[in-house]
Amino acid sequence: MNLKGTDILTAAQFTRDQVEQLFSVADGLAARLQKGERLRTLDGKLLATVFYEPSTRTRLSFEAAMQRLGGGVLSVAEAKTASSVAKGETLPDTIRTIANYANAIVLRHPDVGAAQIAADAASIPILNAGDGAGEHPTQALLDLYTIRAEKKTIDGLRVALVGDLKNGRTVHSLARALSLFKVDFSLVAPAALSMPTEVSDYLRARDFIVEETNDLARTLQKADVVYMTRVQKERFADQKQYEKMKNFFILTSDLVKSAKENLLVMHPLPRIDEITTDVDTLPNAAYFRQAKNGVFIRMALLAEVFGN
Repeated sequence: MNLKGTDILTAAQFTRDQVEQLFSVADGLAARLQKGERLRTLDGKLLATVFYEPSTRTRLSFEAAMQRLGGGVLSVAEAKTASSVAKGETLPDTIRTIANYANAIVLRHPDVGAAQIAADAASIPILNAGDGAGEHPTQALLDLYTIRAEKKTIDGLRVALVGDLKNGRTVHSLARALSLFKVDFSLVAPAALSMPTEVSDYLRARDFIVEETNDLARTLQKADVVYMTRVQKERFADQKQYEKMKNFFILTSDLVKSAKENLLVMHPLPRIDEITTDVDTLPNAAYFRQAKNGVFIRMALLAEVFGN
């Protein structure tokens, strides 16, 4: 695997060997941290986190990952209002400027394709932390890492992706990343929020079993992993439509307890109402462990992109 200097723009760019190597690097780094070791892998390097949209887990886990590796962080948490973007500066000009100050940039932007625009302008690696309803490749990596940690394997599982599959960049990337393994898919969404055909066609072209349904309870009888997502209010032009759709699927502890044994419950967070809080105490509720795993897999990715 050689990711040194590479832009991370889409989950489709990875090979299985690269993903498994990242798992191995993440395991090693996590073990060293748990021993209390202070890492200096990226001493002297600077990471810029530039976020045009709100973030808790992605921004902070990237910044924690960089600092855990001994590097430094330049953070623009509200780029729309707290940078020259508010004065009308274009994305390419912002990126060209920041590239003078850092060794890599983590970018979140509301427009699909913004990460590619940034990569075209930049002289340093761009890591896509979400481009609108497009992709979120590093989330997919931590999701795979979590499935492997919790289930000990990814091959042979049926994964149910549930909720706003139309606008959910996390599920767009996760579906592509899962296609590196031998899995079956259940895509669970109301028709108005179904998975974009470009993603479902991507899976079917690779001969995966892809079930599309709106019956969550029936799907849970056969799924090994359920990946819940919130309905994304910020992607709706019509707020009445959002109100109609927002609680279409709600996962409760009763549903989990009546599902297939050892169902793994995941969510990229933030959780609104789509998982009730009584699920949180169940042993198979992994979404907060999933968030923690973001630090380890992003440490591994940064170490590889910086070439250390």
